[in-house]
Amino acid sequence: MTSFPTGFLWGTSTAAYQIEGAVSEDGRGPSIWDTFAHTPGKTVGGETGDVAADHYHRHAEDVAIMRDLGLGAYRFSMSWSRMQPAGTGPLNPGGVAFYDRLLDELHAAGIRPWVTLYHWDLPQLLEDAGGWPERDTAHRFADYAAAVHARFADRIADWLTLNEPWCSAFLGYFNGVHAPGRTEPAASLRAMHHLLLGHGMATAQMRAARPDLRYGLSLNLYPVDPRSASRQDADAVRRIDGVSNRLFTDPVLASTYPADIASDLGADWPADAIRADDMATIAVPIDMLGINYYTRHVVFGGEAGTSTTAFDNGWIGCAGVGKAMRGYPVTSMGWEVDPAGLYDVLTRLKDRYPGLPPVYITENGASFDDVVTDDGQVHDAARVDYLDAHFRQARRAIDAGVPLRGYFVWSLLDNFEWSFGTTRRFGVVHVDYSTQRRTVKDSGRFLRRVATANAIPDRQ
Repeated sequence: MTSFPTGFLWGTSTAAYQIEGAVSEDGRGPSIWDTFAHTPGKTVGGETGDVAADHYHRHAEDVAIMRDLGLGAYRFSMSWSRMQPAGTGPLNPGGVAFYDRLLDELHAAGIRPWVTLYHWDLPQLLEDAGGWPERDTAHRFADYAAAVHARFADRIADWLTLNEPWCSAFLGYFNGVHAPGRTEPAASLRAMHHLLLGHGMATAQMRAARPDLRYGLSLNLYPVDPRSASRQDADAVRRIDGVSNRLFTDPVLASTYPADIASDLGADWPADAIRADDMATIAVPIDMLGINYYTRHVVFGGEAGTSTTAFDNGWIGCAGVGKAMRGYPVTSMGWEVDPAGLYDVLTRLKDRYPGLPPVYITENGASFDDVVTDDGQVHDAARVDYLDAHFRQARRAIDAGVPLRGYFVWSLLDNFEWSFGTTRRFGVVHVDYSTQRRTVKDSGRFLRRVATANAIPDRQ
């Protein structure tokens, strides 16, 4: 057995729009993902989150599954459009009642709730007013966070402001593959800044009200390495690491944006949006940093002005940079399985930022083409292998001095996987969307063994 430190936290993660359904019930308003998913051509097969995994009606069953899996914590997001349908004003009683019911179930099961306040579901009315590229949206988010916190601070100790602001800013406003589907480079950078500003403002307000609780955010980070020792590949690493990692870790942990990336982005850089005291606001002290890890980027640079295949038109400022595929096994998302990348991203973070706060893996998992077999089970051996290998790298990172305190597997349930609809399955629990029947996969049973023992069992 490979043991973890006493008190290490094991859990799973989900997001509201991906699992809740009930998009028109109990006063919920439309979000940008409702609008986007209902726009023809934006999701595979035109699928939407209207029903998703129907967690809104089945949350008691889902919490019972978590209890049976021996999980100590559950990270979920509160839907802004369910809690505050117009993005402003008093909280919606129907939304409050739903999350009260969910928290009742979690507390009764002895499961610690971790709440993410924003997992990409901006109320549509705020997008109609300009969305995250407008500074006012940061203020509206801080107000929303303060209102939710005031209502639930007696029941929730762990608060995450944002999930993956990189995705919100650049997939939503630069390449348009996520809601709201805009393709505006300068606006995407303003969105990035205002997301981070909203995080800082919200954290300061919540901490002022309850300094005894814990506050942070979750970032999707990647180790970035060169394909070769060439100068072009080294510069490709600098650029990809800059836009995927340092644009977010530097302001949050070091109170600055990376000067090289600001220079690269030239006229698109939102200098006029960054006020004198903004960086201090963004760098508000946090009690924990969530890391979402899925794969490594091995990159190469092309000749100036040439086009490659991986990052052109997909990542801001990265035209002419390609991603090398190394022949590793891949998930159904096409992402190479690289467990050692988890160790690298954690140790590089520790080395770059002295005084790193406690770290939690707030997402890690894999999508595979799971099927229910004749015995009524889901034998997802590839996911079991994936989790086993990544858990071992987490233990290795702890031994290297990383202040890693917990691990949330993505995801509890198969769900609506954004623009991929229900064609990608990340859950340790299988969902039959025609019946909403839940089936714990072999990976769920493996996670139960790990969480219950706080240790990884020896492999046969």
